[in-house]
Amino acid sequence: MANNDYDPTAEGAETNFAARMSYSDYLRLETILSAQHPLSDAHDEMLFIVQHQASELWMRLAIHELGAARDAIARDAVAPAMKMLARVSRIFEQLNSAWDVLRTMTPSEYTHFRAKLGQSSGFQSRQYRLIEYVLGNRNPAMLKPHAHDAEATRLLERELTIPSLYDEVLRLGNRKGLAIPRSVLERDVRETHRLNDAVVEAWRCVYEAPETHWLLYELAEKLVDFEDYFRRWRFNHVTTVERIIGFKRGTGGTGGVSYLKRMLEVELFPELWRVRTVL
Repeated sequence: MANNDYDPTAEGAETNFAARMSYSDYLRLETILSAQHPLSDAHDEMLFIVQHQASELWMRLAIHELGAARDAIARDAVAPAMKMLARVSRIFEQLNSAWDVLRTMTPSEYTHFRAKLGQSSGFQSRQYRLIEYVLGNRNPAMLKPHAHDAEATRLLERELTIPSLYDEVLRLGNRKGLAIPRSVLERDVRETHRLNDAVVEAWRCVYEAPETHWLLYELAEKLVDFEDYFRRWRFNHVTTVERIIGFKRGTGGTGGVSYLKRMLEVELFPELWRVRTVL
């Protein structure tokens, strides 16, 4: 018969934290768990707040990993970079699962507090914008929603001066013998990389002889894995918004579903998708 009176202190578990760091202290849970402040008495507003706050925390980790992966690739440390990219794919798997929770909220439930959001919108997430900039989708017009925030603007402007993750991958490919055009290697990194036929051809060399270019082949597949999860996240975002508000305009003034569907067309690593057609 199970003993329900088990005492963990009998095995040495610590229970006195008057002068020691506790689990709550380390994670600063008092700060995190006191950051939910619904503006209405609607039951479902807590779900809305927690889902978005949790997503921002996952994005915080994604930025940490993507930045480190980019730095590692720049110094030819490809193996640890691939581990980091694999982790980012799993982060976006978690972000995808978050939409499943939010979709339990019905349109009528959302209307009970939507007006309280004012003009606030996920469109204004500086972390999401930073992720897009790190990945190479560098639309300078997207700086405008952050103009009121000097720190966010500084952070995003700085990112635009640094080669994107894919830029560093293409530079690595050039160092490893791929024929990457100078126009691609020396382009203005503030601009979004556009599909280049010569880069498609370079990746075809990798995919046609993976045993010769195994490192680049494996790295390319890690990027495709990640973009696959990223596309699913965008698609789930679209379907969740359409399910909850239909085709209403977003609280931040975007077209809502129409804007999000346009984002589905964005390709982060275009040549890695096109190369599959020419193999």
